[in-house]
Amino acid sequence: MGKYNHTVTQDEVGLSINQIIKANFKFSSRFKTKMKYQQLVDLNDIQTPGFKKPEEGDVISIRLPQETSDFPVEDIPVIVLYEDDDLMFINKQPGIIVHPTKGHPHHTIANGIMKYMQDHDQSYKIRFANRIDMDTSGIVIVAKNANAQNDISHQMRSNTVHKQYIAIVNGIIDEDEFTVHAPIGRPREESIKRTVLEEGGKDAITDVRVLERFTNNTLVEVTLHTGRTHQIRVHLKHVGHPITGDRLYGGDAPGLMERQALHAAQMTVRHPVTKEKLTVEASLPEDMKNCLAILRS
Repeated sequence: MGKYNHTVTQDEVGLSINQIIKANFKFSSRFKTKMKYQQLVDLNDIQTPGFKKPEEGDVISIRLPQETSDFPVEDIPVIVLYEDDDLMFINKQPGIIVHPTKGHPHHTIANGIMKYMQDHDQSYKIRFANRIDMDTSGIVIVAKNANAQNDISHQMRSNTVHKQYIAIVNGIIDEDEFTVHAPIGRPREESIKRTVLEEGGKDAITDVRVLERFTNNTLVEVTLHTGRTHQIRVHLKHVGHPITGDRLYGGDAPGLMERQALHAAQMTVRHPVTKEKLTVEASLPEDMKNCLAILRS
């Protein structure tokens, strides 16, 4: 069973354990309730009620309840970029969804992680802190406990996570750098497509920087300042340069790409426990490398 530790400082003397935990950890209300009723808080390795006032140098420990997921185990490759007791960053391959749904109950990243846990003698409830489309490749964050998920989700909602993508688009982009600031929403409630909506859309901001130009395509680096569904795909279509291979948004590219040429290449978060900046990078998948090789030739 994992746990979080905190050593009481001189400034914290006189405060209760509960007050010190509140000041140092951003636990969800649900987890705080579990802490209380499952008696998960220790002081110097002895279970202690939260109203007690510790001394300087005492160690407060919050034990994490043992949790598991019960998805079927499948031998699906899981490319781990970074892993510790709280987080795992993986480089998701294209053509596979992240989490089981009614329409796709099997052959997901979650099923592959179950096999990865089995092989590495691990056990935790799989919590995805971000999602990317089935046909988008790149970084997916797995939180190994509720606190890590809650913290990363808060960072996502606050738009403090740095998210950088690589995309190949149709057409030649003349500007070297520009920003698309246009609200996004569904034109109809039943539609899976999104579009720029001047009324009723949610605020969305995307930075675009040209990396390389080809005869009829452009390689770009995209930085997200908000996290709307299909944001990059919609914004690039909006400026007349749909992503190469993106059939849904008019970027058909027979012979080049069989899916949208979009890859979540870099992500920077604040670690939920150490509070240090953590930057993870994911290399391009083979189909995008092959596409670039064709374009360069």
